Amino acid sequence: MKSIVLSSVVMALLVFSGCSTKKPAVDTKTEQVTAPAAQEVKAVSTETVSGENTQIASSTNETNSNELSANAIESKLPTIYFDFDKYNIKPNMQEKIDAAAKVGKTGAKSFNIKLEGNCDEWGSDEYNFALGLKRANAVKKALVADGVDASRISMVSYGESNPVCTEHTKECWAKNRRVNFKLLP
Repeated sequence: MKSIVLSSVVMALLVFSGCSTKKPAVDTKTEQVTAPAAQEVKAVSTETVSGENTQIASSTNETNSNELSANAIESKLPTIYFDFDKYNIKPNMQEKIDAAAKVGKTGAKSFNIKLEGNCDEWGSDEYNFALGLKRANAVKKALVADGVDASRISMVSYGESNPVCTEHTKECWAKNRRVNFKLLP
């Protein structure tokens, strides 16, 4: 009888102590991220075409030239690489950030800049998304320090989901720890 009572008490303690009433710790530090400034929408230009002579509207040509110039400017923007499990900017990458800031202040001043944070395959998905965002934020802070308007910069993290190299080597993993620049209209 004693053993039944004792085992019942032990089981009750195990059941009740197994469920924690602690709330998860939440990081209360918040950084204010500003959204890109609202852009004005251009009026649509229309053209009446009659007969067999059809032409492309002039607004289409403007769009194509903007896309070409955005692609040309984007090709001048470097990729910023990071060490394993780090989001601080290495001294040899600072020159690339300075060059990107110069392009951002001159050739790309009519575009918004999107920073895409990426990671290698090590770590959980949640951890890598957070690390990619920290990397993008470090580049944003460096660009703002170099004189690029913070309201023109947006950030996104792809974590490990956007690799440029899929081999399982140290060299390949190093290529995936990066921040890419994209230009937005």
